[in-house]
Amino acid sequence: MSERETILRVENLCVEFKTRAGTARVLDGVDLTLTQGETLGIVGESGCGKSMTALSIMRLVPTPPGRIVAGTINLRGEDLLKASDQRMRELRGDRISMIFQEPMTSLNPVFTIGAQIAEAVRLHKPISGAEAAAKAVEMLRVVRIPDAEQRVHDYPHQLSGGMRQRVMIAMALVCQPDVLIADEPTTALDVTVQAQIFDLLSDLKQRNGTSIILITHNIGAIAEMADRVAVMYAGRKVEEGTVASVLSNPQHPYTRGLIACVPHLDDGDAEMDTDLAEIPGMVPSILKLGMGCAFAPRCKHAMDRCRVEQPAVTSVTDTHRVRCFLHQGAPS
Repeated sequence: MSERETILRVENLCVEFKTRAGTARVLDGVDLTLTQGETLGIVGESGCGKSMTALSIMRLVPTPPGRIVAGTINLRGEDLLKASDQRMRELRGDRISMIFQEPMTSLNPVFTIGAQIAEAVRLHKPISGAEAAAKAVEMLRVVRIPDAEQRVHDYPHQLSGGMRQRVMIAMALVCQPDVLIADEPTTALDVTVQAQIFDLLSDLKQRNGTSIILITHNIGAIAEMADRVAVMYAGRKVEEGTVASVLSNPQHPYTRGLIACVPHLDDGDAEMDTDLAEIPGMVPSILKLGMGCAFAPRCKHAMDRCRVEQPAVTSVTDTHRVRCFLHQGAPS
């Protein structure tokens, strides 16, 4: 079986923000790859750099105060960091799209959802208004919104949260992009609707061959949706591998903590009285990171060197890597 084509490659991505308290490096040497038809999960607590990674790939880092200071973002052979603003406007929504966390703030309240989907396709494709309107109805059907011919005339406030998120997915996929970034796509949705949205994304990936970056704090969603997973902490990638490998054999103490925090239903009849596990402490301020491992203050395995040295990336297997002094394999 031939190796799948690499669609997106991010190397040594570094992003800084200037604040009154000093310069904060919010991303530090992030590397990611995404192949054709693959789903890459990016997981971590709030403040770990997940959404900033997505905004950087889309070239949407607010400047100022933010700035991409190093790295490359290669989409099918084109370095997005060298692309002009005009070129990025051509690429966004066409070859690479993003679903944002809160659809109510991403949809324009004064235009119908049909008009917004039609505009998304007319920006990139040479089609007439009537063809774009028909495409909007078609996309609402694709994302399983009932009565698409009528719903296309609705305004965002007339739809439920789950329906608005489906509209955002329709807008993101209307031009059949190579890469779809889904940034916490089920925030504030109930678990039933969450499952429907994840099923929809899986179905669309199978149908169109779209490569997906799924950003979430939900380990269960990663287990269900992703092929590979990258675990981020304080602006760095601390572990990466296939979902099966990372979830069954987590190597970084932070990854183990995230997995332990997932509640499990008791298989027996006995009443559960075990407290839910938690990771002590909080993600540190980027401005207060020391020289060593950022997770050291919260890690029960921390050694003296963890507080003064930055661990290198080591290989657990050919497809599983970790950044931790507990694993002294060959640096890679």
